[in-house]
Amino acid sequence: MPNPTESPRDAAGRRDDSLADFRPRVVTLLDTARTVYVSGTGPAVIVMAEMPGISPDVARFARWVRDAGCTVYLPSLFGRDGAYPEAEEGLAVLRRACVSAEFRAFGAGRSSPVTDWLRALAALAHRECGGPGVGAVGMCFTGNFALTMMCEPSMLAPVLCQPSLPLDEPGGIEISQSELATIRARLDREDLAVRAYRFDGDRVCTAQRFAAYAAALGPRFEARVLPASAANPTPPPFFEQVVGCPHSVVTAHLVDAEGEPTRAARDEIIAFLRARLHITEH
Repeated sequence: MPNPTESPRDAAGRRDDSLADFRPRVVTLLDTARTVYVSGTGPAVIVMAEMPGISPDVARFARWVRDAGCTVYLPSLFGRDGAYPEAEEGLAVLRRACVSAEFRAFGAGRSSPVTDWLRALAALAHRECGGPGVGAVGMCFTGNFALTMMCEPSMLAPVLCQPSLPLDEPGGIEISQSELATIRARLDREDLAVRAYRFDGDRVCTAQRFAAYAAALGPRFEARVLPASAANPTPPPFFEQVVGCPHSVVTAHLVDAEGEPTRAARDEIIAFLRARLHITEH
């Protein structure tokens, strides 16, 4: 599998990503316009960035998904698109998102309003790309969104990477009970599964949270827990100084080398997406 090269430093010494190989589109759904970066061919996969936004590592993961035979839709939900995750700038993005009406960072039992827009994006992506349905990968702040999007019938392959909301309830789930019941019934009816990933010892996405998902979804919840020792020891400043623990399985804390558990997790996610979306050749 190709290993995209690191983005060059800009004049200020930052390793920003120009996202030049993605096509920016302004997509208006439910009377709300957002920029969505699109690249590739084949069935659609929506990749939702972690805090503090579409970083070079998030874009790298999106490219891996694209190169596996998918059309990637990368919506801009917060932060500066392509920005290298510096600590101060990233913390400011996190604080703004926590008080935004679009996100419910605190309190379990309710879904973030932005998930309505993301479900509409999934329906649009399916119409545009065809195939059996759509995949979605959520990360950290958006981790649970991939589950909530299962209320959209075209969604077939949800992947939850270190789902971190609600921030104030380590054992809570950011989804309403009615949505959860609808999704659980659909998973059983259509023989679908939810994949989820976290590091052991992650203080943001805890073992209690995965236990809550398992209790809610039963055997349809397929959890993978990686050892903390497998995390990249030198992540970008936001993850080192603000997050402060092994957290981002397929982005900032991924070690892209043979035999590494994080690379294996990435490959497993891509294989899951390809299988669910019936991608047999590329």
